[in-house]
Amino acid sequence: MNAETQDFDLVIRAQRVVLPEGVNAAEVGVREGKIVEIATGGAVLAGAASANTETVDVDETQVLLPGLVDSHVHVNDPGRSEWEGFASATRAAAAGGVTTIVDMPLNSLPPTVDIGSLDIKREVAATKAFVDVGFWGGAIPGNTEELKPLFDAGVYGFKCFLEDSGVEEFPPLEPEELRTDMVELAKYDGLLIVHAEDHSILADVPGFTGRRFSDFLASRPREAENVAIARVIETARETGSRAHILHLSSADALPQIAQAKAEGVKLTVETCPHYLVFSAEEIPDGATTHKCCPPIREESNREALWQGLIDGTIDCVVSDHSPSTAELKLIDTGDFGAAWGGISSLQLGLSLMWTEAATRGIDLAEVVSWMSSAPAAVAGVAGKGAIALANDADFAVFAPDEEWTVAAAELYHRNQISAYDARAVRGAVKKTILRGAPVDFDTPQGRLLRAR
Repeated sequence: MNAETQDFDLVIRAQRVVLPEGVNAAEVGVREGKIVEIATGGAVLAGAASANTETVDVDETQVLLPGLVDSHVHVNDPGRSEWEGFASATRAAAAGGVTTIVDMPLNSLPPTVDIGSLDIKREVAATKAFVDVGFWGGAIPGNTEELKPLFDAGVYGFKCFLEDSGVEEFPPLEPEELRTDMVELAKYDGLLIVHAEDHSILADVPGFTGRRFSDFLASRPREAENVAIARVIETARETGSRAHILHLSSADALPQIAQAKAEGVKLTVETCPHYLVFSAEEIPDGATTHKCCPPIREESNREALWQGLIDGTIDCVVSDHSPSTAELKLIDTGDFGAAWGGISSLQLGLSLMWTEAATRGIDLAEVVSWMSSAPAAVAGVAGKGAIALANDADFAVFAPDEEWTVAAAELYHRNQISAYDARAVRGAVKKTILRGAPVDFDTPQGRLLRAR
């Protein structure tokens, strides 16, 4: 690359740019959708003034961020597209500054558990994606032989449950099946991502129906998470396989996670905005918009999760966007026992996290790393998550001091119901750029991604 003889397609200038090495004034040069040059500290890109170069000057009140990476999104398309869909989900992602999502293998029909189902999902997504989309495969009883073909076809890893998933076509793995699959994945350094709640413990908890959130919380005890996580750690230690703990809710598990990492077990961990924003004490009875599994726990647990993020025991923050129709949420009856479990937040994550982080004195750059470079690294999404040379030119322009109130009816989510409705937040995404082009919300320009 010779900046003196070749024009840039785009140059973005900002007084505050979140770069891997810190926040700095910078000019970022883009050519053919890639970041090809970065000048910092007041330096000027040669050739930026060319008539062939589009220039964007970011307002001094705003910050240029890397496009976020959300590696935990349930798009549910095809098969349950009335819950969500690639068009609505990826619009919501773009509106929240997310330029890459990795789609979960359920609750679509068919689930992504073999090559045929992956092909179907890719065909559906290809013409609807407003941001870039990658895919997880699924590990269910009996499909061990499908894992390598899916791996070779470019899925980023494999999701499994150790407890009922909520849909019959995606059953959980028994402990021996978990081990069998981890032995298989260790052969080619595949990644197993685990919904870690122990079935036997939950089976011993009395069932319940009703509106009381405290009853629902008691039905998903921390012990179920702690025991399941211990099993995943031990199996990863024995097999040498990589494992990732999804949506960590129980802060009690943090010491064993930290110990496993210190021992060299190949383990990563995520948590989600709802566990860091809400506490059980504030959730009203009947507020089934707040039901998720594992559940939102007490205030002391929330603060311990924040500490786990700060000290690096938890690697990243992703949405676990798991939408459904209002009917399945049973908003009218408020029955926590029967309502679908899942919280929609794909469009809101950055603002939610920044609102909470700012009150704790945490820098915006750290929040961005938890939601961009860290999930990209965990999932293995190359060329994403950082404003760095040769990466895709994916950006979000963010106004960190702008205050606004969430209105569920104005979200791009297909079902505009939200646990965050009417919540005051700080920080607003003003523009999202995918591979050098602004997302216009009318013309899909996302690409389908493949690992390796």
